[in-house]
Amino acid sequence: MSQSVERALAVLPLLAKGPAGLGEVADELDVHKSTALRLLRTLHERGFVYRRPDGRYRLGAQLFALAAEAIENLDVREIAHPYLVELNRATGHTVHLALHQDDEVVYVDKVDSRYPVRMYSRIGRPVPLTVAAVAKLLLADLPEVELRALADRIEYPRYTARSTPDAAAFLRELDLVRAQGWATDLGGHEESINCLGAPVRGPDRRVVAALSISAPGVVVPAEGLLELLPQVLRTAEAISQDYSGTQESP
Repeated sequence: MSQSVERALAVLPLLAKGPAGLGEVADELDVHKSTALRLLRTLHERGFVYRRPDGRYRLGAQLFALAAEAIENLDVREIAHPYLVELNRATGHTVHLALHQDDEVVYVDKVDSRYPVRMYSRIGRPVPLTVAAVAKLLLADLPEVELRALADRIEYPRYTARSTPDAAAFLRELDLVRAQGWATDLGGHEESINCLGAPVRGPDRRVVAALSISAPGVVVPAEGLLELLPQVLRTAEAISQDYSGTQESP
C-alpha cells in the first residue's frame, strides 16, 4: 500500500472521534505539518474531509454519502445464501433466512432439507411473530419502547400448548433471547417441528436478519437439534462478518 493511502486511511479514524486540528493530525501521522496539510487539502477537495471555520477538520459529507449508498446496496440475502447452503449441507436440515419488515417477519431465503418430510414454508411468507425463532431474534433487538408497543398490539394465537400465551410471556422470552444471543421454537407453532435460530448482525452489531435450522421431531429430537447450536452461531457470525466487510467471502 502506498504511503499516501496509508496516511489518508489513518486520518479518517482520527476524525471519526471528533474534529481535530492540523497539529493533532500531524502528530497522529508522525509527519511534518506541511505534509499533513497537503493530505488534508486533497481529502477536503474530494469531500472526505471538511475544514471548519475554526480551522479544525472533521469527516466530510462525501464519506457519509458513500457509506449510506454502500449500506443501501448491501443484499444480505445474496451474501448469506452460500452460508445457508453450507449449513444445509452439513446438517441436512431446512435452513431459513428472515427479515423484519414493518410489523411482519418474512422469509427471504430457504434451503430445503434432504429428507422426505419438508417444511411448509415459502419465501415471502410472514412467520408467526410470537413463536418463530427468527421472529424472536429480530424483535428482541428493537428499542424497548417500540418492542413493548408491538407486544401490546399483536395477537397471541395458541397454535399448540407450547405457544406464547400473552404479552408478558412474550417480553420475558425476548429478554432471554437478547441475553443468550439465540432463540428456539420447540413445538410452539407445530407440535412436530423444532427450530433453532441465530442473529445476523450489521457493522453496528444491530440485528439485520435471522437464520434458523428446522427439523421434524421424528428426524431429530429437540435435544439433538440444540447440539447444533455452536454450528448455527458460527454460521450467523460468518454471515455477519461478511456482511460487515470484516472477512473474505467463502
